[in-house]
Amino acid sequence: MPETIRQGRVAEWTLHAAQSYRNPFADVLLNAILTAPDGSSHQMPAYYDGEGRWRIRYTPRQPGRWTLRTLPHPHDDGLCQEIALDVAPDQGRGTLKATPGRAWGFHWDDGQPAFLLGDTVYNLFGMAHCGLGVDAFLDRRAAQGFNLLRVRLPVSPFHPPEGHSSWQHRRTWAWGGSEQSPQFDRFNLEYFATVDRVVRRVEALGLGLEMIMEGWGFEFPFNARQRFVPEWEELWMRYLIARYDAFNCVWFWTPLNEYEYYPDGDWRYSPVADRWALRIARWIKRTAPHGHIVSVHNGPTTPPFAERFCQDPTAIDAIMLQTWGTTGADDGWLAAGIEETAARALAGWPGSALLAEWGYERNPGFELRMPGHRHCDVDHTRRGAWRGAFSGLGIIHGFENSWGPWGVLDRDQPGLAQLLYAGPVTTEIAPFTRLAPAPELVAAQELPPGHRPLALASAERDLLCYYMPVGGAITPPADSGSWGQARWFDPREGSLQAARPTSARAFVPPQGGQLDRPWDWILLLER
Repeated sequence: MPETIRQGRVAEWTLHAAQSYRNPFADVLLNAILTAPDGSSHQMPAYYDGEGRWRIRYTPRQPGRWTLRTLPHPHDDGLCQEIALDVAPDQGRGTLKATPGRAWGFHWDDGQPAFLLGDTVYNLFGMAHCGLGVDAFLDRRAAQGFNLLRVRLPVSPFHPPEGHSSWQHRRTWAWGGSEQSPQFDRFNLEYFATVDRVVRRVEALGLGLEMIMEGWGFEFPFNARQRFVPEWEELWMRYLIARYDAFNCVWFWTPLNEYEYYPDGDWRYSPVADRWALRIARWIKRTAPHGHIVSVHNGPTTPPFAERFCQDPTAIDAIMLQTWGTTGADDGWLAAGIEETAARALAGWPGSALLAEWGYERNPGFELRMPGHRHCDVDHTRRGAWRGAFSGLGIIHGFENSWGPWGVLDRDQPGLAQLLYAGPVTTEIAPFTRLAPAPELVAAQELPPGHRPLALASAERDLLCYYMPVGGAITPPADSGSWGQARWFDPREGSLQAARPTSARAFVPPQGGQLDRPWDWILLLER
């Protein structure tokens, strides 16, 4: 009788080798060929999971009769299998897709648009492996309205300028051997069992993951390409794909955190890093059959990404854009320059994009390990979020409590509540699906950096939204007519109040803040 599995759900099969191998991670290549009802074939790599076991994970997208056939190299009777599968229909949104030019660039398989609101928890898997309260943290993030987490599959062993992560009391090296004597042809199965558990929890909560396959290029082994050679890199990435590509919660595969660190760990723009990113992106798409988004995360923002990847513009689906805006003692609160940098960096880019990093909110109770965070306060968190959203981008932030080296997962920092207002505003009050950046609606005038308002508008111009980083006054275009509803949204408190124009048709927000830090406001105009 055919085995029955469900459409859109992860199915798993276990095979036991008939013979033993010196190093099963590297000495055996096992693929599964899955043939769908429409005759299309999909190749899924299998992975070794210890004690002579290989596992295949796959998520079918079509209902009906499938077949699964394995191809082991070298031949092994225990790893040869042919199975008939009945895939029962199931309702679900499917996987996330990059859809540039539609809404803000992302939709589900069922056609529903997605506004992405994320948090950066680079060492989530390592924290779980060391016994931190990751489950409760994930439950809280889901309840708060986040839908995406940036995580790294390898654990950062340290954070500059010095010292190991405060939470780390157990080895989290993902390969065989050790950092001092690595064995890149083996993997730490105990660590990956923890990753499995966390990924399943994320899947059950309906959250998404940006799975960062290689960490910072200044860290070992990614700064030692003479040791972590392309053959070991491919073995590593293939193992990650085999183990996790089937999960719906894998929304993005990102090859390297700040990819320009390739090949030598030096933080600068390098054309050879572009060539590497294009090659790896194509390899991922050939190897990973579920069609998840392949993204790159940048350090430097120039030259523009359209220029960097023009040789193969469809290899990479999305840019995880990093740009922090101003972070100095006098201007960190403004997060000025994010929208201008995003516009330059993404000019002509044919794919999708997110504002995936604009700093990490500082917790003054911690030792200052990252001097660049010093002035990333609540105001920087909030203004950076709105500058990204008014650039037509989903947003992913991060907080020192949970970002990396500290691991305080049971408490949230003050800016988190203000960041969360971006979700209901862009999905309910002023639906992002109707809006696009409209800089032409802001009158040209000389203003200090970071003071210029930003605008979003519907195609019909029956919904206008203005973000005013320092208050001031805004006058809608003279031909925009009258407004049936005009409201101020307070991005600090999440409250709405009526807005009324002056006799000169200008809208002036309620006063507030200090002379050196006037409040920011959002003006919503509807016909």
